[in-house]
Formats: sequence, structure tokens, C-alpha cells
Amino acid sequence: MMKKKSISASKASLVFFLCQMISALDVPLDLSQPPTITQQSPKDYIVDPRENIVIQCEAKGKPPPSFSWTRNGTHFDIDKDELVTMKPNSGTLVINIMNGGKAEAYEGVYQCTARNERGAAISNNIVIRPSRSPLWTKEKLEPNQVREGDSLVLHCRPPVGLPPPIIFWMDNAFQRLPQSERVSQGLNGDLYFSNVQPEDTREDYICYARFNHTQTIQQKQPISVKVFSMDSLNDTIAANLSDTDIYGAKPVTERPPILLTPTGTTSNKVELRGNVLLLECIAAGLPTPVIRWIKEGGELPANRTFFENFKKTLKIIDVSEADSGNYKCIARNILGSTHHVISVTVKAAPYWITAPRNLVLSPGEDGSLICRANGNPKPSISWLSNGVPIAIAPEDPSRKVDGDTIIFSAVQERSSAVYQCNASNEYGYLLANAFVNVLGKKHIFIFFSLRGYLVVSCYYTNCMPKPWFKGVKGSILRGNEYVFHDNGTLEIPVAQKDSSGTYTCVARNELGKIQNEVQLEVKDPTLIIKQPEYKVIQRYGHVSFECIIKHDSTLIPTVIWLKDNDELPDDERFLVGKDNLTIMNVTDKDDGTYTCIVNTTLDSVSASAVLTVVGKNTLKLYDTRPNPPFDLELTGQLERSIELSWIPGDENNSPITSFVIEYEDGLHEPGVWHYQTEVPGSQTTVQLKLSPYVNYSFRVIAVNEIGRSQPSEPSEQYLTKSANPDENPSNVQGIGSEPDNLVITWESLKGFQSNGPGLQYKVSWRQKDVDDEWTSVVVANVSKYIVSGTPTFVPYEIKVQALNDLGYAPEPSEVIGHSGEDLPMVAPGNVQVHVINSTLAKVHWDPVPLKSVRGHLQGYKVYYWKVQSLSRRSKRHIEKKILTFRGNKTFGMLPGLEPYSSYKLNVRVVNGKGEGPASPDKVFKTPEGVPSSPSFLKITNPTLDSLTLEWGSPTHPNGILISYILKFQPINNTHELGPLVEIRIPANESSLILKNLNYSTRYKFYFNAQTSVGSGSQITEEAVTIMDEAGIPRPAVGAGKVQPLYPRIRNVTTAAAETYANISWEYEGPDHANFYVEYGVAGSKEDWKKEIVNGSRSFFVLKGLTPGTAYKVRVGAEGLSGFRSSEDVFETGPAMASRQVDIATQGWFIGLMCAVALLILILLIVCFIRRNKGGKYPVKEKEDAHADPEIQPMKEDDGTFGEYSDAEDHKPLKKGSRTPSDRTVKKEDSDDSLVDYGEGVNGQFNEDGSFIGQYSGKKEKEPAEGNESSEAPSPVNAMNSFV
Repeated sequence: MMKKKSISASKASLVFFLCQMISALDVPLDLSQPPTITQQSPKDYIVDPRENIVIQCEAKGKPPPSFSWTRNGTHFDIDKDELVTMKPNSGTLVINIMNGGKAEAYEGVYQCTARNERGAAISNNIVIRPSRSPLWTKEKLEPNQVREGDSLVLHCRPPVGLPPPIIFWMDNAFQRLPQSERVSQGLNGDLYFSNVQPEDTREDYICYARFNHTQTIQQKQPISVKVFSMDSLNDTIAANLSDTDIYGAKPVTERPPILLTPTGTTSNKVELRGNVLLLECIAAGLPTPVIRWIKEGGELPANRTFFENFKKTLKIIDVSEADSGNYKCIARNILGSTHHVISVTVKAAPYWITAPRNLVLSPGEDGSLICRANGNPKPSISWLSNGVPIAIAPEDPSRKVDGDTIIFSAVQERSSAVYQCNASNEYGYLLANAFVNVLGKKHIFIFFSLRGYLVVSCYYTNCMPKPWFKGVKGSILRGNEYVFHDNGTLEIPVAQKDSSGTYTCVARNELGKIQNEVQLEVKDPTLIIKQPEYKVIQRYGHVSFECIIKHDSTLIPTVIWLKDNDELPDDERFLVGKDNLTIMNVTDKDDGTYTCIVNTTLDSVSASAVLTVVGKNTLKLYDTRPNPPFDLELTGQLERSIELSWIPGDENNSPITSFVIEYEDGLHEPGVWHYQTEVPGSQTTVQLKLSPYVNYSFRVIAVNEIGRSQPSEPSEQYLTKSANPDENPSNVQGIGSEPDNLVITWESLKGFQSNGPGLQYKVSWRQKDVDDEWTSVVVANVSKYIVSGTPTFVPYEIKVQALNDLGYAPEPSEVIGHSGEDLPMVAPGNVQVHVINSTLAKVHWDPVPLKSVRGHLQGYKVYYWKVQSLSRRSKRHIEKKILTFRGNKTFGMLPGLEPYSSYKLNVRVVNGKGEGPASPDKVFKTPEGVPSSPSFLKITNPTLDSLTLEWGSPTHPNGILISYILKFQPINNTHELGPLVEIRIPANESSLILKNLNYSTRYKFYFNAQTSVGSGSQITEEAVTIMDEAGIPRPAVGAGKVQPLYPRIRNVTTAAAETYANISWEYEGPDHANFYVEYGVAGSKEDWKKEIVNGSRSFFVLKGLTPGTAYKVRVGAEGLSGFRSSEDVFETGPAMASRQVDIATQGWFIGLMCAVALLILILLIVCFIRRNKGGKYPVKEKEDAHADPEIQPMKEDDGTFGEYSDAEDHKPLKKGSRTPSDRTVKKEDSDDSLVDYGEGVNGQFNEDGSFIGQYSGKKEKEPAEGNESSEAPSPVNAMNSFV
């Protein structure tokens, strides 16, 4: 039968789609088929506590499977929980949190089972945990006072959230704090200063924690930092010491690096395979140290290594076991260096080598399921059948389990089942379902289908498929452009135009042959080459969206426009063109999402854009959050419910999508607001469920696409009546802490869960499987009770019931606990050791009786240690090694043994309390192995034709040495190797003189040791015989050591500042080399400048550089012609403005101010002396010029003063003066009269601070009148007035 299909050609866009489809190409659903899980939630599922919880479980099968769930290992009856529903024809659970449910109440481990008459498939264990974003704990932060140049660490210590928060530092203006090589944030969130500078002084160092799941940000209290510069510190000291004291703070001194984190010289880190490895080193020092990373004994992996945080963080992505090793960070400045070694161990959660695959068999046929996984440590494999451990599953005579393989022989129809393979170690697990589907009878048939764009399926059963053919002549398909699946499926990963044609699938068995054909026609895909774009338009304007397409010429496209996923409004303002949509006279109702959909008979594509309509001159206001709701009102008050209504605030040109309702419990947690529910933005009234004995207040928050509004003002309070508790404590456990007790613990109810005053708990227990009555006790609001005098490790039934002053909660469920464990009583017996090779042995033992374990059997521990080496009689410190074998295992492997050694071991059983007695020590010996390399090889005393070789015996001979093997060969000037010479040397020799060598020739030596088992690893060395008399002179007297080959300078690194740069390098070659540094402007043809390095240091500081300039640099060694490093290029920092000088601290300014003050003082003294002598002033002359004295003293209209008079004037007082007629001046209650200010002036201040009265001197004829003194003011009083 011919079927004609057309598909679209696509080279890249369909790859992901294909990957999704391949997993489904097992068996067509036209056959009876056991269930297969097709979709499930992740193993670790963190949910938003404010939203409904959706736990996915989808499966296929025929007949369609039914679904059930377990929670925490027990059946989860969803019919008994009105908040939990299961989607139709699906196993997906929906927990309705938004209608009053608490996400915390549904924490746990969930597992889905899909079952039909052919078997049962199970999902992974799905751990549900609500995300948490706790508040910062309150703490008193003391200001940080630091001396300039010192290091500083500002601790963040964020709250522990789920998942962990993202940390960043900002200031009060919400601007991120700048970071550099000197100031940076560590992986733990702390802020590190390698050295502080005066500009670091500020009071708003704020650590923020962002919790992405709940979209909240928590803020730590601001931290204050004050940096004392040396100048200001010297001024402070000077102000507090006398002139004779010697004072002065030391200037800022440079310091070599020290590590702020990590501490010490070594540390360890464990990372999992496939994860990202992050290593960090942050150093203090002045100048700021530069960080460099190396891997000891190897290179950092190329293409996977990145440096972050100014090279303080080493990042290696997709780590594997090969990345284990020692990583060294080196911090260096001009004064020295320090380092830290981090030992990295890469472990691995289980990963598949061969996952089990579905089997389709006929009665009497054979097959197998293979489940192989790897990991570190090696994962254990366990099998289940239809979700039940295979050891207790119904027996099947056709089935045999052999470790990681199940073998099926002569299966019957009843052998159909779904098998689960679990591979687990301490870092995780893998779970795979694979079914065995046994058909009712032998027959041959082909199910043919065209799946998706590029996959042609040809299902067959009980037959061997022939190759696929293409074309009329039936050419066999070959080549990389085709993928052939085991079930007969042909996949064309990248369809091209020439993929069109006729494809034939052929299958055959003993009953006959069958074939089927399909006609494949490949079309060009439909594309939108210009999509509609986001628009913001003013009211009453017009807007146009474009949608330009490209399609196959044989296909006829149709274009449809939608608004908010619905048809366009029936309005003449909407004009649909060939490739655009135009809207005239835009109104607020036109806000929304517009979608262009292009359909052909083969495919469909779409693109969308949002239109935002704003008012005149408000284009910048459209992206604001809504105003908070107001006028909250509570109505319909009942014991367990209430109605809340409100009026929405201004939506600010972005429609409100929802309202969030929060509540405060003023009785138990005043000031803390909790999420209650969320309703759509079109709703302004909600019915709220209430709990008893809670003093409720509510507030409402509006939400639009931009964000959340500020909370509304709280509603009035509503106190609900008390009632019996509705629930009992959760997480009830019984675990003994001592052999004779049982510790019962539980999670207490929260305040609002008590439902009334007087919350208590009734704790009940009885021994399981013993006809005992319940023993009960009522305790206060605590979370633990200890039962004493119990037998050792026996099971108990336990229950904890809540009660308050109004009564008891419902009857609680029972849990099983155990009294305390004691140490095991019996040692394992019949310990046997089988030595496999020189480094590996296998140990066996008999299990101990379970009754003697007296606790939970956790496994067995094997202690083993080396007694002595059989090749050496020297004693050494005995270091015992321990291997733990989990569970009831009775054998184990002992790796890493030393060859040719004597060992002892014993075995102990372990429970939760500890270890039992040890078995008698068992002695075993390992055979000889190959030795390690000789400990050293030195070549000395070169002459014209001889070299002297000296060596050390192997550190680990691993047996009895029988000889040494020396091989050597010459190397010519082109580095070609000559003939190889081999010499066997007795094992008791430690040196050898090689003679008859060629002069001025380089030789390469290979040296190793040998036992009866074989040769060990070799050590290599190179050396040169000296030249003859006619060539270069012989070495000086005493020169016996041969120089190393190929001296070199490598890893030149630079750390540049404004006007200087720190150059460092690594050197390999002769000792005591004299180095020089050459540098110049990059790209310049000028000659290199040369600086000599003092001594044999491996660093140098170039000074006097130009800011903002690129330089080239290289390092060489004196006396070695042409021997230099490769060039490196660096750039100095930009020129910075010089630090502003505080003028108030400059000596010239202080001296100038003192001189000015002295001149003013002299001037005042002269003025007062003249005044005391009665001289006239300009004021007096002005008074004499007027005929009427009445107008002089004061202007009454505006309250201003007249002119002054001196001591010789006798003018009468004006009416407005408050001076008494006896010409005395009395003090008021306040002492703020001008009488106290030197000149005895007659006047006071008004209440508003203005002056009233007049100035008047004293008459010479009345010296004794009044309360004033005619004595001239002293210079001291005058100076006080000036001040």
C-alpha cells in the first residue's frame, strides 16, 4: 500500500524535536503494551509556596494505565484530601495551594505508579520542598575602623534559604559596589579588601540576598567602614600629646601577601562528576597581590578552564575523575609570595553505561535485560518487578537474576512485566523502567508510520528486518545521512531536497516475508523573515505590525492575525494587508498581544508582539508598577471564613494581572506578614478561610507585568473564636539515645495551629508485638519526651496528640520507633583471605546473628594494616586502614596493598551505636611485584670520553631486586636519537663509570630496577661529554655536575599599575643565573630598554612608565647568547587625578591664619584705647550735623537703630527705650543682656532676637549712677566679643 507524505526540509531547527521523538519509537500502541513513564517531575522539586503544586506523571500503554501515588513510602489517598486532584487520563497531581492549602503540609517524597494488566512502571522518588526566603537575623554591627593599607573582611552571613540565595553588595542608592583586584566578593558572599584606602570610607556597605524562587530580596543592615589615613592619624595623635611628646604614626608600609581565604597551607575539596569546580584564593598585601593557578604534576584542562573574579577564582566546567589532583594558587607581589594547595577529589553519582531496554518476545523465546552503571564509588545494582523488590516479587521460572543482568529463557505470556533497575551510591541514584512484553502467538506484521518531519517508522515483531531500500530499482540505503534503529525505524537527521523518493521496508521470518512502502516528498519550510515588533503608541495614533513570510512555491499559505489569542475585533479601524496589520485611531482597548499565524497544508509558524497604548506625553510612564489598593473592608464574618473587599489603585498604564492577599497574626506573630492567597486582577472581593484563635489583619498587593505595588494599609483586625486543634504534630519519631531509653520527638504546632490557648501534647507509647496497654503522659508545649527503662533496641508504637483548653485534636496516626541501640555483642567468624595479586585481596566472613547486632545493622568494617615489608626488615609506624561494607554483605575487596609485604586484618560488625568486637587477626602475605623507579639518577664528572652515573635504590622495591637495567643512546645536533645500548648491572651496585664515549656528545639515559616479576618504571636523564682541547675550554676545576638540558624562561606574567609594573617569571636551568628585563612601547621600532635584575630573583618592578600605554616585555639571562623568554604585552592603568590635599592641614595655611588673627587683635586694642580717650567717630559727627536730637537714637517705625554716641554725649533717652528714669539698667530674668558683653550697653533683646533700646555711654559727671561700670573694657573682653 502506498502512502504519500510531504515534509519540510530543515537542517538545524528540528534536531531537538527529533531527540524527543526517538525515545518513543519502541512499540506501537496498536499492540498490548505494559506502561511506560513518558513524563515526570524532577527528583528534587523545589516549589513556590504561593502557587499550586503540580507533580507530573504521564505514561502510555495499552490498555491505558491507571495511576496511584505513594507519599513518604505509604499509599497517598488523594480522595481524602479535597485540595488534591489528579488530571483526567493522567497521573499528574495538582495540589491547590492558592485556595487555602499550605505548601509545607505537602513536603515529602512522592512516587507515581502507572499500572495496567501487563505490568506496573514507577517514577523516580520526587522530593517536594517549598522554597524558603527567611529574613536576616538581627545583629548589632559595630563600625569597622581600619588603618590605611590593612586588610579587611566584611562578613555577609546570609540567611539559609531554599535554594541558596544569590549574594551581591550595593549601597543605599542601590548601585553595585565597584570591585577590582583589591576589593572583591568571595564565593561565600563576604567582601574582601586586600588593602583598604581612604576612599573605602563609607557607611552603606549593604549585603543583599536574592531568592529567585520567591522573587524576593533580603537586605542586611548597612556596615560602616572608616579608614584612618596616616596624615589624619598623625594629626589626631598630635592633638592629644604635649609639645614635648614624641608622636607620629608609622607611614603605610608595604607587606608581602598572606591568604585571607582559604586559611592554612592545604585544604580538601570534593566535587561531583559533570559539575562545575570552583576554587578560590583571596590574598591580602600591599601592593595588591596577583593570583596565579597551576595544577601540580599536570596542566589545567584546555577549553574547560576559566578564571573569574580577577583570577581569584579558578573555574573548571564538566569535571571528570581525571581532574582530581592538587591545585596550587600562588599570591605574589613585589615583596614575596605565598601559596595554598587544594586537594581535589572528583566523585561521581551513578551514570549509565548500558540502560535496560524494552523487550518484545513471543512465547518460548529468550532474552535479557542488562543494567550497567558506573560511578565513584561503584554503584550497587538492585532490581524490582512491577515496582516490588524482585526478591519478594511473584516467582517466574523463566527469569534468572545475575547481578546487573536478568536472563529470560522460554518465556510465557504471563512473563510480561515492567522491571526497574536501580543503580545507587552515596551521591545519588538512577532508576530505569524496561518492560518485557510477551505476545500471545507468533506472527509477522509491520506497523508503518511517518512520525514528525524526519523519522519513518517500520515496526516489526518476531522477524528479522531486511535493509531499507530507496527508489524503483531498490538500492540499499547506506551512508552517514541515515540512522537505522533496532526496531526498524529509519531516521533521516537532516532532510534535503534529494531525500524525496520511495522508501521500502522489508521483514522476514519462518512464516514468510512482508514489505511496505512510503512516498516521501520534501518541501521547503515556511519562515517568517520579518516578525512583528513591540510597539508603544500614544492614544489616537496609528500603528502597523509587519509579518513578511517565505514559503515553498507549491504550498499556499494563509495568514491569520489574532489579538490576545482571539479573533481581531470587528472594527473597521483594523486593516489587514498582505504582509501587515494596521490599527487606526488607537484606543486604550487596543492594548494587548498581536499574533501573526501562517498556515500551510504541511506546517504552521507564528510570531507575536505586544502593543502598549499610553496617554499624551506619557511615553515614559508606561513601565511603572501599580498604586496600592485602598479602602479595605471586612464583611460576612464567620468562625472559619470572612469576606475581604478593596478598591484597586491606579494601574499606571499596565493592567493589573492579580492581587496578592497577605495576613498578620497579631496574637502570635505581630509584625510578620504571611501569604494567604492570590486572585485574578479583575476580582476585588475574596472569601478567605480562617483558623481559630487568630487575630487577623489583611493587606492587598496589586501585581502587573512590571512588578508588585506597595502593600495597602492593613484592614481592621478580626479575632476568631477558639476551637479544638484541627491537626496533630508532624514528623513524629522514636529513636533511643541510650540503650535503655526511647526519645520521642515531634514538630510542634505553630501558634495559629493551636486553635486556642493552653496548647499541650498527649504522648502515648507501647511495645510493638507485645500485648501491652498504651502508656500516656500529657506534656507542655515542648517537642521531646524521653521514656526511660526500656529494653535495648525493641520496636515501639508511638503517637502524639495535640490538645488545648477546649479539647483534643483528632486521633493521631501511629508511627514505629525503636529504643536505644547498644554495641554489637559478637564478632564475625570464619574470616578468610584470598590474595588475588600483589596489590589486591578478597576477604570473606560469616554474618553475625541479627539478635546479637542489638541495633540497625549498618554493615561491616575491615581493619587491615601492613606488618612489615618482606624485602626490608626495618620497622615502621603501623597505620591501620579501614574499609566499610554497607548492609549485610559478607565479602569485600582490599585494594592498594603493597607487594611483597605481610598484612594483618580483622572484621567488625557496625550498628548505629558503634562497632562490635573484632574477629581474631588474620595474617596474609602479598607476592612480589615490579619495583618503583630508582630514587634518583645523577650524572657527574664528565670527561672527553666518560661519564659517572650514581643512583639510589627504589623507594618501594616490592620484592627482591635482581639487577638494574641501563639503556643509553647519543643525540645529535638535530635531536635525532642514535643506536640504543643496554647494560645489566648487579643489584648491589650504586654507581658506574661509562667509558669509551664520544667527546662533545649528548647522551640520553634510561634507568630502571628489576625483580623476578619484571622491570619497574624507569627514570631518564641527559648529559654531555666535554669538548676536546681544540674546542671550548674544559669546565673549571670543581665543575663536576652536568648542566641540565635546555635552560628556559617561561610563564612571564605582568601586573601593571599607573606608572609601574611587576614582572615575574619561572626559570629552569643553571643555578645563579643573572637575569635582565628588556621592555619598550608595543608596536614601536625603538630599541629595547634593558634593566639588570639584582641577584637571582624571579621578579622585577619596572618604574617610570607612562600611564595608559601598552608595553612589550621579555626576560633574558646574562651569558647565554640568544636565550630569552617570549614577549609579553601589558598596558599601564590610566592616569588618575592626584589626591586632593586638605588645605586645613598645611603648615603655610595655619601660619597665615595665626598672623591674621594677631593683626585683628592689635587693631581691636588700638580702637578701644582711642574710644576710651573720648575721640569722635563718624557716628558722632553725623549726630552733630542734625538740629533735632529727637530723631537720632532710634527709628520707631521700623525698629532699626540710630547712630552710636560716645561717652561724652548727654542726649535724653527716647520714649521707646526701656531704660528706667534713674538711668539704671536692670537685668531681666535672662542673663542675655548686652550689659554682660564688655561695654555696659543699655538694651535688651526682644523675644524674636531683635535688639531694642539704644546705645549710650556713661556721663563723666555721674560716675556712680546705675548698675554699670564706667571702667573701660579690657582687651580680653573685647576678644571674647570677637570670638
